[in-house]
Amino acid sequence: MSSRTTINSQTDQGRISAQRNKKGKKQQRKEMVDLRTLLIHCAQAVSVNNHTLASDILSIIRQYASTSGDDSQRLAFCVADCLEVRLAGTGSQLYRKLMAKRRNAVGILKVFHLCIAICPFLRAPHYFSNKTVIDVSKGKPRVHIIDFGICFGFQWPSLFEQLAKREGGPPKVRITGIEQPQPGFRPNESSTNAGQRLADYASMFNIPFEYQGISSKWETIKIDDFKIDKDDVLIVNCIYRLKNLGDETVSTNSARNRVLNTIRMLKPKVFIHGIVNGSYSTPFFLTRFKEVMYHYSALFDIIDKTLPWDDEARMILERDIYLSEVLNVIACEGSERIERPESYKKWKLRNKKAGFEQLPLNPDTVKGTRAMVKQYHKDFVINEDDQWLLLRWKGRILYGIATWKPSESNNGD
Repeated sequence: MSSRTTINSQTDQGRISAQRNKKGKKQQRKEMVDLRTLLIHCAQAVSVNNHTLASDILSIIRQYASTSGDDSQRLAFCVADCLEVRLAGTGSQLYRKLMAKRRNAVGILKVFHLCIAICPFLRAPHYFSNKTVIDVSKGKPRVHIIDFGICFGFQWPSLFEQLAKREGGPPKVRITGIEQPQPGFRPNESSTNAGQRLADYASMFNIPFEYQGISSKWETIKIDDFKIDKDDVLIVNCIYRLKNLGDETVSTNSARNRVLNTIRMLKPKVFIHGIVNGSYSTPFFLTRFKEVMYHYSALFDIIDKTLPWDDEARMILERDIYLSEVLNVIACEGSERIERPESYKKWKLRNKKAGFEQLPLNPDTVKGTRAMVKQYHKDFVINEDDQWLLLRWKGRILYGIATWKPSESNNGD
């Protein structure tokens, strides 16, 4: 998807720009207040509905925050907007409006290319997942991949390319792409479009291919909807999307556990699970606020270290994607809040409780993923813990990936 040359040129461009801006940044920082502390004080005022104090602090933050400054100024601008929306009590309406607005496909593609070029957080799990699929389906004539959160289907063309080179020819590939229904008159549009694109790619690589799209609330999908064939090697894939399902604070029989239960009952050969490692799913606003600040500080720092300030795709990523996510965490409550990541340790407990057992990491897959991460900025770190492969920026674990299978000791439904 992205050559090493592209990555290096993007990184070099960012470094040159960073050096150019270094002197200006130092000067600005001398004059800057501690934005993080101000934001936390503002959040404290918001949490007790002290509108006057919160508004006063927001007006100070606005003097230093900027959509075109360094990472701390840009994050402050984003978070201040979200605090203002929470104060006004319009979080849910605004978030629904943002989600209903159909995102420009060209803009999304620019952001995707940007993310592939500057950081390994998409390429690494895609590589890990595709390598797992290839290993598990070795020598088998039919593969069925159920992809929870297929989105645009960007992950799968590179798998087709690798399967096309398989000794003895490629297997027949079935993909069931699952998405949430979209607002408006075409709820299945995203999943259908992904299927058409993937059929074109499969044809390009001479892969026998079949696609089924499901656009539905994930917790309502039944086993029969997947049209399982016992002759297929069944693989379930979910990269970074289970965080969007409701947990126990929304419902006792949570959507999160119901979907895990469905996956277990499918009895896949392997369940590939990529997670956003965050601790801002708590119902307590201030705790959640601090955690989301720390998490997005790292993401904004990554962009600042690798890209020029005025990069177009950077602005789309920050102002469209990151802003809507942070808005959901800060300004929405109850079932309206869908950004609910958990730490990899909590996911381990949850998956085991749902009847899964964790599989050991494949050393070759880990080695290949490490080699890929080394192509990026030196502050990206990959390490292993408790059979999870963890992706870090400096000291902060941001993402994790692991493989699971239904536990043999748990045969109940």
